Amino acid sequence: MTNATITAPKAAGPGTVPALPESSIVTTTNGRRALAVLRIATGFIFLWAFLDKTFGLGYSTPAARSWINGGGPSQGFLKSPAVTGPLKDFFASIASPATDILFMLAMLGVGIAVVAGIGLRVSAVAGTLVLILMYLAEWPFTANAGSTNPLVDYHLIYAFALIAVAALSAGDTWGAGRAWKSLPFVQKQRWLI
Repeated sequence: MTNATITAPKAAGPGTVPALPESSIVTTTNGRRALAVLRIATGFIFLWAFLDKTFGLGYSTPAARSWINGGGPSQGFLKSPAVTGPLKDFFASIASPATDILFMLAMLGVGIAVVAGIGLRVSAVAGTLVLILMYLAEWPFTANAGSTNPLVDYHLIYAFALIAVAALSAGDTWGAGRAWKSLPFVQKQRWLI
């Protein structure tokens, strides 16, 4: 049996808290695995939205309105009755083929990155931005809105999940997060983590 010595990091001065290594943020195996499952499930939500809207798999997009059949994924939503509230005219005014491309790139990019566990910071920012815009478009603050809760709906829960998996390095478990972070270009551009 060997004796291991554990030393605490030295504090920089009075009132400061020593920085912990990134890998010590979530310390239990079950905690890391739970975050990995949350990461994969959240990423799959984005990836599935891309696939369904591209190919019209029939869950939220029928084949006739799919992107490959000429449908407009963001335009269909932005001009629909689901968009309500004081921002309705704004959202209708930005509906265009350009918003279709940006929306679909966001769904694909966030979906792949989050499932793979790479670029979680960038994915959390991009995904959260899209989700907040969708949340505001559906304007849950009025009665009979599409949401069943006037403050917190699934858009915000998905955004919080993205932020949590990024903040807690959930890509390091059952993902390519560690390998991604060790790449030289990622080391030079830390915002890509």
